[in-house]
Amino acid sequence: MNSRTLIIYEYQILYQVLNEVSENLNFEIIQSNNKDLKELKHDLKSNHLIISKKEIKGIKNNLIIDNIPIKFEKLIEMINIKFLKNKFTDQSHITVGEYNLDLNSRKISFGDKRLDLTERETNLIIFIKDKKNVTIKELQKKVWDYSSDLDTHTVETHIYRLRKKMKETFGDKNFILNTSSGYSID
Repeated sequence: MNSRTLIIYEYQILYQVLNEVSENLNFEIIQSNNKDLKELKHDLKSNHLIISKKEIKGIKNNLIIDNIPIKFEKLIEMINIKFLKNKFTDQSHITVGEYNLDLNSRKISFGDKRLDLTERETNLIIFIKDKKNVTIKELQKKVWDYSSDLDTHTVETHIYRLRKKMKETFGDKNFILNTSSGYSID
């Protein structure tokens, strides 16, 4: 079974055309009407796309095909591009503890509070999250591309400022922990 699902909403002729060539496509095809779509909403995974003639209220990942006739190759290209955009958007969101980190906008959020981050702060958070206990020398080398021989307080300064921003915005004074083995994020 394909991991991508194309749902064709109330567009019978398009479903018939794509169904005829479905063995050559890299996505599963489902036909849907209004009743089916309400049931499908609860089972939809992130890697789906709904094609319709008009916008469907309350549905994201919708591709509207209203400018017909359209070349078959162009239609398949539009579908694949939309799937790629959806995948990119889904992959840009990372969970860091109880926070959501949006890599595209470089914002970290919790509930309705949001905090803008610099590119360096974003990279710092991701590196510490992925590695767990990280030493200053590792951060200098991997995040700042500094030689580990340099005596610099850049890492500590950035971590101090990031902790301060997190405390001011979210009231979290323990976002980045400093232990004897290095820095970590719970």
